[in-house]
Amino acid sequence: MTAVQDERDAVPGAPDEAPAPLSDRLRTALGAPVRALREAPRRPLLTASAVALFSLLAYAVVRHFAHTSMVDMLVYRAEGAAVVNGEDLYGLRVTQWDLPATYPPFAAMLFVPTTWFPVPFLRVAVTLCNLGLLALLAHLSFKLVGWPRRDLRAIGVILVTGTGVWLEPVYTTLRYGQINLVLACLILWDLTRPDGRRGKGIAIGIAAGIKLTPGLFAVYLLLTGRVRAAFVAGVTFVGTFLLGALLLPDATWGFWTKYLYDSSRVGKTEIVDNQALSGAVARLLHTAEPGMAATLAAVVVAVAGLGIAVRAARSSRRLSRSEAWGVCCAAVTAVLISPISWTHHWVWCVPVLVLLAREAAVERARPAAVRKVRWRAAFGATLVAFLSFSMWLAKPKGALVLELSPLHQIPTSVYPLAGICFLLAAALRVRARRPAAGAPAALPGQRDGGRPDSAKERQQAPAAR
Repeated sequence: MTAVQDERDAVPGAPDEAPAPLSDRLRTALGAPVRALREAPRRPLLTASAVALFSLLAYAVVRHFAHTSMVDMLVYRAEGAAVVNGEDLYGLRVTQWDLPATYPPFAAMLFVPTTWFPVPFLRVAVTLCNLGLLALLAHLSFKLVGWPRRDLRAIGVILVTGTGVWLEPVYTTLRYGQINLVLACLILWDLTRPDGRRGKGIAIGIAAGIKLTPGLFAVYLLLTGRVRAAFVAGVTFVGTFLLGALLLPDATWGFWTKYLYDSSRVGKTEIVDNQALSGAVARLLHTAEPGMAATLAAVVVAVAGLGIAVRAARSSRRLSRSEAWGVCCAAVTAVLISPISWTHHWVWCVPVLVLLAREAAVERARPAAVRKVRWRAAFGATLVAFLSFSMWLAKPKGALVLELSPLHQIPTSVYPLAGICFLLAAALRVRARRPAAGAPAALPGQRDGGRPDSAKERQQAPAAR
């Protein structure tokens, strides 16, 4: 049983243990990576480190010759400068592309520290921070899925950090100096905390205050019965709004009454950069304004995706890794239904790939007579999709993006297609699981996350641990 699943096995109503002093918790958290490295098997650790180092060196060479602009980092810095200097936050235009500010005022306030350093220093610092966040996202993904076993997780984190830079969403996040990894880590950290923690939901509320889309995870918490955490997330989000209104009243009024609804500030819907449903529908219908068709598609996917996520999360008695399936379905749904989802918003491919890799490992450990290849095929296809850079390779020039045939649109809409396929696979996964005859019933409200390391599974699939 994993740490996350252990934490969710507590009987409802049991008193929470008194939290350890903050200094002790910080000391434990800071020492955890060192302990993990000491516990890891030496030879696999050295091999993984060598592979990761070689991959990062190759990435550094490619990055150098690709002339990485980190243009979004420059926009964030300009937003922070506008806050410091009392300038019109939503009137600024930055870089040769005249990019505007598009996040709530609260986000601009958080960008103020970027004004303290010169741009060359920021390029290095932001890149290193994003690599650290990629490692944290890998760790949280392994914790969510409950795999691999603890002494191997450090090896997994090193491999994902070193080789994950070639995943297109991660590569583009690093290229632009984006904050997607920050948001993903805030959300996943919150979702892997015990349900009984009073502060659960705060990080999701902060993420929603920076960028509105993470608010869907508060809805996920509410629909899965974690009302207090959803309430905490909502209150925290309101707090970010009030803080922005207090310190930046004009910008707050402008954002919530005007700029939030001006889609032209964000970018063109139909371009291949947009890997939301809206972009796929626009290209399919050969129109820059998909209108009601895109809205209906988003509504259908929102209802279906959240329904699958909630059903998965509530199927802990019969579905292994139920919470992981629920969280990943909610994440994929959020990216799909957003009006604009640039390719780098799909950094959620990291936990999705970890979950599919776990399913593939369980499948591979079964006896040959009953072994199938469905999850290994799903993992391989998903990995190829996010490594392919297909939307850039197939990107047509200018208005030609609206003249592509349906077949030629497949590589330009590969992420929406992968996301919908993942939701369908999750629906089939949940539907296929039936309570075993004579299985003990869980206590009311008990959440066990599916107990992937149950005695039965340990006997049937020892190699998957």
